[in-house]
This record gives sequence, C-alpha cells and structure tokens, in this order.
Amino acid sequence: MSTRCFAMLKPGVLNRRLVGEVISRLEKKGLKLVGLKLMNISPELASEHYAEHRGKAFYDPLVDYITSGPVVAMVLQGDDCVALVRKLTGSTSPAEAAPGTIRGDFCSHTSHNIIHASDCDESAEREINLFFKPEELIDWEDQAAVWY
Repeated sequence: MSTRCFAMLKPGVLNRRLVGEVISRLEKKGLKLVGLKLMNISPELASEHYAEHRGKAFYDPLVDYITSGPVVAMVLQGDDCVALVRKLTGSTSPAEAAPGTIRGDFCSHTSHNIIHASDCDESAEREINLFFKPEELIDWEDQAAVWY
C-alpha cells in the first residue's frame, strides 16, 4: 500500500554538498518524490517538530543545529514508505548505522545527524502537515513504478 514519509536533510548535508547523493539513494530505491523544498527552519517550527524531545539533554543542541542553516524538506511516497525510508537511513547512532545506509556512510556524530525520517505513519502525517501545505504536494503518475 502506498504511503508517505517526511524526510529532512539537515544543514550538514548542504554544507558537505551531499543533497544530490542522498536524494538519489532514495529515488533509486523506487520512492516517489511528491514534495521538496529548501528552507530555513524557525526556532518555533523546530520546537514544534521536536516537541517530544523537550526536556531531554540533547534538545537545545538539536534545535540549535536544525536552525543553523537551510534544510531540504521532502515528502516521499511508496509502498510501506516509512519503514523503507527508515531502513535506508540507518540507525540514529552512527556507531550502529550499517555501511550502505545513509547514516552509515555519511554520519559520524549523532548530534550532527544528516537526515531526519518519520518514525511511524502518524509522525509522517504530523510532520508533513508541519512543513507542507496540501497544494505543495504533487501526486504525479509514476510510469516507472511497475519496475520497483
């Protein structure tokens, strides 16, 4: 069943010039990009996005990092999309992220993790609505979907 997932490339990805590489990995797996934008995140939006982490030791550094430069927000669509994107991104801990995953190949510090991906369908819906208006999402007909 086709579902959607929110993903965000964090400031370090742009600074390291890895945006194309990361998006390419997601597309090569057969995921359909239905929303994409380069943006700066306000402290208010960051606070709302990471609300479940408020009060944790890593919360303030996380908000500082995510607001330190532009991010690439995106919505991906595909069968069991959240689980697939999570598998491609790899473990949050760089030490546990398998080689071949996005984090396993490009991330060395948890505090400067390079990608965020929704952890469940409910989070995906909440995050998509935080970052995108309905008219910013384009559900186009994927002629290549039969091959994935």
